[in-house]
Amino acid sequence: MIFKNISKTKLSLSLISLLITFFVWQQGLRDSLSRPSVSFDISQKEQEIVELAAQSIPKNLKKYFIINEPVEQISNALSEVPFDELTERNKLIRIISSESYNSIIYKNIKKEFENKNYNLLIKEIEKKSINNSYKPNSDRFDLFRGDRFLYHLLSKKFDFDDSSLITKSFSSKLFLKILAIRLIPLITILLGSILALKILWKTISLKKFGWKEVKYLDLELIDMVLLIAGGFVVLGEVVSPLFSISLVELFSKNISNELSQSLKIFFGYLFMAIPPLWIVYYQVKSLNGEFALKKDYFQFNFLPIKDAIIQGIKGWLTIVPFVLLTTLIMNSLIDNQNGSNPLLEIVLNNNNYLSFILLFLTTTFVAPLFEETIFRGILLPTIARDFGKILGIIFSAFIFALAHLSLGEMLPLFVLGIGLGITRIASGSLLSSVIMHSLWNGLTFLNLFLLRT
Repeated sequence: MIFKNISKTKLSLSLISLLITFFVWQQGLRDSLSRPSVSFDISQKEQEIVELAAQSIPKNLKKYFIINEPVEQISNALSEVPFDELTERNKLIRIISSESYNSIIYKNIKKEFENKNYNLLIKEIEKKSINNSYKPNSDRFDLFRGDRFLYHLLSKKFDFDDSSLITKSFSSKLFLKILAIRLIPLITILLGSILALKILWKTISLKKFGWKEVKYLDLELIDMVLLIAGGFVVLGEVVSPLFSISLVELFSKNISNELSQSLKIFFGYLFMAIPPLWIVYYQVKSLNGEFALKKDYFQFNFLPIKDAIIQGIKGWLTIVPFVLLTTLIMNSLIDNQNGSNPLLEIVLNNNNYLSFILLFLTTTFVAPLFEETIFRGILLPTIARDFGKILGIIFSAFIFALAHLSLGEMLPLFVLGIGLGITRIASGSLLSSVIMHSLWNGLTFLNLFLLRT
């Protein structure tokens, strides 16, 4: 039976949790539309790297790396965005790279710039626009040496030598970066496509898919409502941040904004995981009379660990082409998609290494372990028991995508969730889907890390 005798308290808590979850997720998805797509920043960063690496790109490879002039591409992309919606840095890049100087923009920008150094630079650009032969002392631009691309643009604008900063060695390193950024996804897609075709051929030949036995806890659907709506959303996403943010703000008054932001994300995730995991602990204990760590309640199947690692890698490789194809189709159908995960932008623009380590631990270890335990360790087996494996995979993937509160990424996350669910059941090991999830987040993190100039 799907339902047993349900207490009025449990039913009331479930209904209240569902109601709150509806409003929280609805508002979260709506708010995600106001967040810009990180794909614009990623494309710009890639072009910046190509420009700075240009002197080290072999002549026979330049046609593959430089289709159009990078600075021109960046300028054209920025000109398509309303000026007041650009970041201060991008406003400056647009003005520096523009052939014509708009005095109206200058008047507005003087009022808008919070960075005083940017305002000083605008004055120099204005003098240059009035008198093209004007050539200030290059020492004035030393303030911008920390931003190599901006400094490089200024050297082209004011005709001074930037070779002391954009060295041959630095340029060579960026060439290796752009090589990795371009080749790693291509190799992954190629290997994943071959593996997917091999699995498809094997499935057609055998006329069946190699599902393993799925062990599940003797929980009901209402328990899943309490876990996801009550634990994950109400206590995890709504209540927990009040404590984690307050805690970090209390102890982070004298640290950088980047590190403070990363600490909020790290502790925010830890605090968010506590309520649903506590509910799981209570549910298991109510079923068995105890919660013993030595018992594999969620079918992690740690040993042999080699099998879990191999299955995780296979699952990751196989799903990559499908997720990227879904993203490509969405980008071709919908222009300027908003709703990217804000964590992507934080990683992309972060320059604090300790902050990077915290973000890496959060995205590559903490998040996969927690999310897989909830969605593929408990939710999927329970749904699969009552409605079959296919519906279990689809439903758990849908809730997984919805829980990320990112409308622009919902369909790719749903496809990823399908892949994680298939790997979980095909391998018979939750550890394999944790490894697969870690690899996906890790590759995304690596790509964003490489895009930093």
